[in-house]
Parts: sequence; C-alpha cells; structure tokens
Amino acid sequence: MPRLHKLSGDEVIAVLGRFGCADYRQRGSPVKLRRTTADGEDQPMTVSRHHELDIGTLHAIFRQASRFIPEEELRPHFYTD
Repeated sequence: MPRLHKLSGDEVIAVLGRFGCADYRQRGSPVKLRRTTADGEDQPMTVSRHHELDIGTLHAIFRQASRFIPEEELRPHFYTD
C-alpha cells in the first residue's frame, strides 16, 4: 500500500513549483501559492513552511493540489510505490 513521504514545507513548495505554482504571500509559517491557468483563472493553495509536515497535513495538501493538477502526476512526488 502506498505511503506518504515525509516532506518539509519547502519540499512541498518545490514540488508544486514544478507544476507552475508560485508563492505570492507569506505571513508567519503559512505560504500562499498561486497558479494561474491559461484562461486567467487563479488557483490558490496554502502550505505551512515547517521542517516536517504531519501526514494529515500532507494528505490535505495533496487533495487540495489534485483539484488543479492531475493526481497521476502528483502521486510520485507525495507517495511511495
């Protein structure tokens, strides 16, 4: 059964950056990312910048990102085989 990798907030931000997400605001730990589609629609996401994110937090970020990015492209970055 696939398991979530242990990732830091910076690693998750880097993964999402590969898919066109860029940080546009930070106040404290949470970083707000934004991805703009070709038709001009903004797709916002929030990631906490911690040394290691909890499994539940990672799962929530994965679900949030999979609304905008195909799940089969995200899965290798978040889950083990």
